[in-house]
Amino acid sequence: MSQLLLDLRFRGLFHQSTSDAEGEELGIHLGTPGRVVYAGFDPSRDSLTIGNLLQILLLRRFQLAGHRPVVVMGGGTGMIGDPSGKESERPVLSKEQIAFNVARQKGVMESLLSFEGETGAILLDNLSWLGPVSYLDMLREVGKHFSVNMMIQKDSVRERLNSREQGISYTEFSYMLLQAYDFLHLFDEHGVTVQVGGSDQWGNIVAGVELIRKKRSQEAFGLTVPLLTKADGSKFGKTESGAVWLTTDRTSPYAFYQFWLNAGDSEVMKLLKTFTFLPRPEIEALEAEHFAAPERRVAQRALADQVTALIHGAAAREQAKRASEALFSGDVAGLDAATLEQVFEDAPASQHAKQSLAGAGLEILELLVATKLVSSKREGRQMLESGAISLNGGRVGVDHRVTEQDLLHGTVSLLRRGKKNWHVARWS
Repeated sequence: MSQLLLDLRFRGLFHQSTSDAEGEELGIHLGTPGRVVYAGFDPSRDSLTIGNLLQILLLRRFQLAGHRPVVVMGGGTGMIGDPSGKESERPVLSKEQIAFNVARQKGVMESLLSFEGETGAILLDNLSWLGPVSYLDMLREVGKHFSVNMMIQKDSVRERLNSREQGISYTEFSYMLLQAYDFLHLFDEHGVTVQVGGSDQWGNIVAGVELIRKKRSQEAFGLTVPLLTKADGSKFGKTESGAVWLTTDRTSPYAFYQFWLNAGDSEVMKLLKTFTFLPRPEIEALEAEHFAAPERRVAQRALADQVTALIHGAAAREQAKRASEALFSGDVAGLDAATLEQVFEDAPASQHAKQSLAGAGLEILELLVATKLVSSKREGRQMLESGAISLNGGRVGVDHRVTEQDLLHGTVSLLRRGKKNWHVARWS
């Protein structure tokens, strides 16, 4: 078996192979450098999540092993919608929205894959070859090779057929034909012989392999990776506020870093293997250290460091680390304005008139009541006397008056009650 497949098995990234259960034939095929491998990406959104990251990094692993990755943006298939993993019909997007989403997603791909040299990645949009194909040609050249009996056995189709409320449209039912045609086109035009994807893509991948066999009498291969789920079986990459995205306009580097830092003890080693390129000996050393002293969270810190630097760069990683340390210690006064906004974007906040700080300033008790950190001045006085209240990271007393000198970057002041209850007072 090739070293690449052995590494994928170690990292838990080998689920199924179309050649044989153990992937021995695929391993022999990959033993020759320069194979061309593709994965497809759905442009239903203008960004990508860490669920998509798994597939991108899989292509990167193939590239590092000496093979050429092909990224297929679904500008054409995105007009149809893949029913895999969906309980209901996808909304139909306009051509303009799909084109915009494709353009935005390309930037993520270009930051994670090399496009130079003999193994340089190729980035394609399947609208360029699906668009010109007529309906009649698709039925004649592709549709006749697939039986409806086989197609309805696909899990995503069968589940939707059994749902009286949702069902499945002919549009989504035909998606398998389009993805199979993608593989055939890429085989003919770019020498692609391997398709990779999540385990929910198994039926689509097998369809492409079969189409190449029937029309070209050649062998192609498919490889799937397991779908990542949390220890409780819920979808990985979801938080209380939504998905974890790969672009800063949707998920800040600080929030991204925190997501990995908060990985559970039962999940962190799996995530280290899956999402980092740390060599096996280093991962095994971290595993031993983690199980010996899980409270030190060395594995979580290594995970957050590695993935944040990979996606956002070393500078953003260091900034996120400093912000994390500042929040833990309470020493937040030194954070720059942008980082401050990232760290406290979800914290309770209130608006106040800056003119109330003129002259002698505003009593800290009045501010505490106005922000609802305390229910009354009496409670506030007790909190202040016990040292439970801090302003911009420093403890303040009952007699403190808030002035413009207490504003960070001239616009905000940060109040904290106890260790975790932060409040952002904004002044304008």
